Amino acid sequence: MILDRNREMFVMPDPGEIQLEAFYRPINRGSMEESNDFPRIEDTDQGIGFRLFGRQYYVIEPLIEKRDAVYESVTYSSELYVPARLTRKGKARMGKQTVYIGSIPLMSSRGTFVVNGIDRVIINQILRSPGIYYNLERDSNGNPIYTGTIISNRGGKLKLELDGRNRIWVRVRKKRKISIQLLLLAMGIGAKEVSGNVCYPDAFQKTKEKNVWSREHAVLEFCKLLYGTDEYPVEFSDIFEELRERFFQPRFEIGEIGRINLNKKLDLDVPKNEIFLLPKDMLAATDYLIGIGIGIGTLDDIDHLKNRRIRTAADLLQDQLRLALERLADSMRGGLNRATRHKHVPTIRSVVNSSLLLTTLKEFFGSHPLSQSLDQTNPLTQTVHKRKLSSLGPRGLTRRTASSQVRDIHPSHYGRVCPIETSEGMNAGLISSLALHAGVNHWGYLTSPFHRISRILSEEDVAAYVSAEEDEGFRITTGTCLSVYRRDDRGKQATVARYRQEFVTFAWNQIHLRSISPSQYFSVGASLIPFLENNDANRTLMGSNMQRQAVPLLRPERCIVGTGLEGQIALDSGDIAIAPRGGRIDYIDGEGATLVVSDGEAMDIELVTYQRSNNNTCMHQKPGGIDQGEVPRKGQVMADCGATKGGELALGRNILTAYMPWEGYNFEDSVLISERLIFEDIYTSIHIDKYEVEARATLQGTAEIITRKIPHLDDYFLRHLDESGLVLPGSWVETGDVLVGKLTPRNPEESLKAPESNSLQAIFGIDTTTARETCLKVPTGGRGRIIDVRWIYPEDTSRYTRVVHVYVLQKREMQVGDKAAGRHGNKGITPKITPRQDMPHSQDGTSIDTIPSPSGVPSRMNVGQIFERVPGPAGYPPERHYRIRPLDERHEREAPRKLVSPELYGASEQTANPRSLELDNPGKSRSIDGRTGEVFEQPATVGKAHMPKLIHQVDDKIHARSSGPHSRVTQQPLKGRSKQGGQRVGEMEVRAPEGSGVSHIPQEMPTIKPDHVQARRKVVSAIVAGEPVYEPETTTPESPRSPVREPRRLAPDPDLAAVEKNPVSNNRSWKG
Repeated sequence: MILDRNREMFVMPDPGEIQLEAFYRPINRGSMEESNDFPRIEDTDQGIGFRLFGRQYYVIEPLIEKRDAVYESVTYSSELYVPARLTRKGKARMGKQTVYIGSIPLMSSRGTFVVNGIDRVIINQILRSPGIYYNLERDSNGNPIYTGTIISNRGGKLKLELDGRNRIWVRVRKKRKISIQLLLLAMGIGAKEVSGNVCYPDAFQKTKEKNVWSREHAVLEFCKLLYGTDEYPVEFSDIFEELRERFFQPRFEIGEIGRINLNKKLDLDVPKNEIFLLPKDMLAATDYLIGIGIGIGTLDDIDHLKNRRIRTAADLLQDQLRLALERLADSMRGGLNRATRHKHVPTIRSVVNSSLLLTTLKEFFGSHPLSQSLDQTNPLTQTVHKRKLSSLGPRGLTRRTASSQVRDIHPSHYGRVCPIETSEGMNAGLISSLALHAGVNHWGYLTSPFHRISRILSEEDVAAYVSAEEDEGFRITTGTCLSVYRRDDRGKQATVARYRQEFVTFAWNQIHLRSISPSQYFSVGASLIPFLENNDANRTLMGSNMQRQAVPLLRPERCIVGTGLEGQIALDSGDIAIAPRGGRIDYIDGEGATLVVSDGEAMDIELVTYQRSNNNTCMHQKPGGIDQGEVPRKGQVMADCGATKGGELALGRNILTAYMPWEGYNFEDSVLISERLIFEDIYTSIHIDKYEVEARATLQGTAEIITRKIPHLDDYFLRHLDESGLVLPGSWVETGDVLVGKLTPRNPEESLKAPESNSLQAIFGIDTTTARETCLKVPTGGRGRIIDVRWIYPEDTSRYTRVVHVYVLQKREMQVGDKAAGRHGNKGITPKITPRQDMPHSQDGTSIDTIPSPSGVPSRMNVGQIFERVPGPAGYPPERHYRIRPLDERHEREAPRKLVSPELYGASEQTANPRSLELDNPGKSRSIDGRTGEVFEQPATVGKAHMPKLIHQVDDKIHARSSGPHSRVTQQPLKGRSKQGGQRVGEMEVRAPEGSGVSHIPQEMPTIKPDHVQARRKVVSAIVAGEPVYEPETTTPESPRSPVREPRRLAPDPDLAAVEKNPVSNNRSWKG
């Protein structure tokens, strides 16, 4: 991809462009290729044939918009039509007929799919490119072994080994290998052909198999070693066909990319359309391996990006399209056979099953590990999620077996893969992000743009995207200013450049390429961190990850100190509303606007209002900066979303912080906050929870009823329901309130002797024999305002199934246990909310908002947060915003320090406040204790920091239970908040509080355990009836029964029995 020569500046590409290009490739080219490969379906007995004409397929416009598909919880898809023809023997050939073969999910303009109302994204997978790679390994004794690994297009491997005795083996399994001579004979290559087509024929004689003189014997011997059997009652042709399908085809199909790599590595001239390994390929690969053993040839670096390719959504969707067409072909064969067997006249519509394509694609989107629900916490999260690179998944690595070498950073990642942003934990190094300007070429290799500055190269191209293999021969520098370059001994200007993975000093006229921007080495998230060059890489990693966890606030605020990419990322995310055309605003409100363009046409622009995201955050657009009567230009921002302000990314608030210890409340990364953040809704966020209930027919034919008449419950819990049994929108609901009233018919065979049913019928007179209550209730901590109630009719269920979605809006303030963080990896939990009068304040009376611990800066080595906080007071009063690009010290030493000091001095002069810059303590100021009014002994660093509120909130984590579900096997409580789990109170847990002097504990705690099934039921019955809980009778818990049941699986049938205490009489005397 060559850029335009007249382009004066390089604009950052759209982050979602990779996803869009990957989708349109299978639509424009992949569908035609797969349809052309569709086999001709024939019934030879009746002379009926069926054929598809794939070059003339049609994709119609979708029936609904993407926004409506999300609202109705359906799939945003389009119908696919292909011309087909059905022929019959002895009759004239019928004309073509356009047939509907299924629906395919469409990608929206934002690079996502909508499947069943949920936005989904396909993650790009980075894999080893098909081809052959040579390496040096060690055996168990430490002896060197040269290997050549052939990687197929399907992920299969074939490994060639050259041992210390110069014998060549083929590793077909982990613990099984055969000689190369046997494999070549099985492929049809004799000894004469081998000796005439290789450079080292003597090495092949050292591994020659004995008693193998023909291809037939080689195939039989090969099957014997491969599958461990000697008997083959079938013919030789069937044996070879089976061997070809089970061994050669999955391991020898290298595809077009593998053929190109193989021709380049082994210096072959095989055509590109030959996608299978040929005998000459095996001879050339073995010959190259022998040459490496004697010092001729080079080994490969498998971690180099030239040996890895990106498997985008195009490859994955094309594989699923191929699978769907194979299923369609099998279905058509079965349809033709049934029609001829029942002597029916088949038609095109009767033999084509149009549901197979959509079913296959839905199965892929719902179960494939690379198809994930889009992370919609904030706009930055959506952008980063589309640019993820995963080494996991089918044909990839596993997190438990991946080595540290695979996870590490490689020099070829320069400008293509971010060296900072990756997952923490077991996925470290396996989940990474694309660099800011990185792209993917036609063959699936990562590229990065560079400026051409040397006369050695063509002067017609100003800039070009270069792959990892191409830039090895170029000298690439990162400098942008000649004044900072040193002069060599000859007086020429010299600079440091990267050449063949090394940094070498060259003269300026010998440099080939120059970097586009210093930010092109980092990902989108890491590029938003100012002063990241002053931070440790581990803390920068945490900062980039935690920005994606920021919750959109009720009143967001732009950062004072940024990097200049906030506006571009907010615009590319697609969450903000922009003017599609230039015109005049005729009307605007909170739900939409009317734009009148130059020709008098009126365009209605709908805004997103209180829409739930996949992460239960609020997606809401609010007009800002444009009023009625104004004339916006095309592309101008008309409405901000929940995490933008003025068209720029606003993930948090600019908070006044002071680094000082405060009575131990900010010990170990805790962040003490002021109550001002709660009273003024500074850290208040909106969350929307979706609750779902389904009403369907039971096995007995009776349907579940949604009604308001629930005899099991008190009218107080049903007060918000309407006559149909649904909660009224606008109602304020608390924990335990019924959202949807539902009765399920009771199974006649179901036992009615449950303690709950008997107690309710005996005490309250409620008859529960015909139906049981299965209402949808507000869970613990789920109180809020009802904003919407919808009837949903799923596409993949029967027409008798009805689903109700209830949306509850919550307004959450900052509270103890919530998590807040900065952009430099400085994170902490709120331990206490302090009154503002007790918080320290500056000399002008401004109260401090947060107090982080100063001991968390030196040990973490994230000094960038200090550089961010210090210019904050300088930019806050005049509402000035600083945009600092990363790695600005390449222009001048201590560039951040030289930026901060003049700004503070200018702010002190402008605001007539000399305390903004104290010359005795630059960057610090003396604070006053709000409790005593005394000045602290030491000055503290006080400044404005942009700190987001993270989605890790205590309301989503705190959990308690008194009774709940138990495991069916062990009868222990389940684990997890989502399963209403708990912990077993065992003997040790009982004795601990008793030994600590606890006088009163619940009686069921030391007496009744979770595996006392009968005792559990009696306790529930006693609690419902209001009776005292007595100590249960002697029963056998489930724990001692487990070791008794274990031997029963092995045939013995042990049982518990009473044994006498003194089985041996003491009156009898024993003599030794």
